[in-house]
Amino acid sequence: MANEKKFILVSIDDKRSKKIAEVLGNKTSKKIIDLLAETSELSEKDISDSLNLPLNTIEYNLKKLLSSEMVEKTKNFFWSKKGKRIPMYRLSGKSIIISPKSSKISSKIKSLLPAILVSGIGAFIIKIFSSEPKFIQDASEEAMLFSAQKSSEMAITPTGVNFISLYSAQPWMWFLAGSLLVIAIFAFFNWRKL
Repeated sequence: MANEKKFILVSIDDKRSKKIAEVLGNKTSKKIIDLLAETSELSEKDISDSLNLPLNTIEYNLKKLLSSEMVEKTKNFFWSKKGKRIPMYRLSGKSIIISPKSSKISSKIKSLLPAILVSGIGAFIIKIFSSEPKFIQDASEEAMLFSAQKSSEMAITPTGVNFISLYSAQPWMWFLAGSLLVIAIFAFFNWRKL
């Protein structure tokens, strides 16, 4: 029970918001809620007797209250004279939070932000751990410049992209580009689910 939510969060378009509105607009349901607020738990018969209402009316309204999660069955029960298990009911003690309809695009983008943030942090960590000492870096840059000058005529394609400079990109750049590409592909195929 400690892990149970202590609130009911629904948006205006959620089906549960309609159920909650029906319950709150029903006089009998409100009477049941008021009665259960005064006692710890009651059976259908106890509620029927206390409110002087037919048992089938109480049963109908309790079903609506249960589906709206405003009332819950307790673990306690008793047996009737005919051997039928009689459940007990109580208020769920949950707060109802109704949120307005959020912008779908902004909420979808917000759902991708943690993945983008993790990609950026991963690229930063790779950059820190893959960086070479300055003297090695300078020597390797000179060697690459020399080889790039020798083969620059062959490396430049008709589109003007220098493949040697792409090949010499740092590992963190490749990681960041790859992770952002994966996030973009995931978002493209799962856009409706986000």
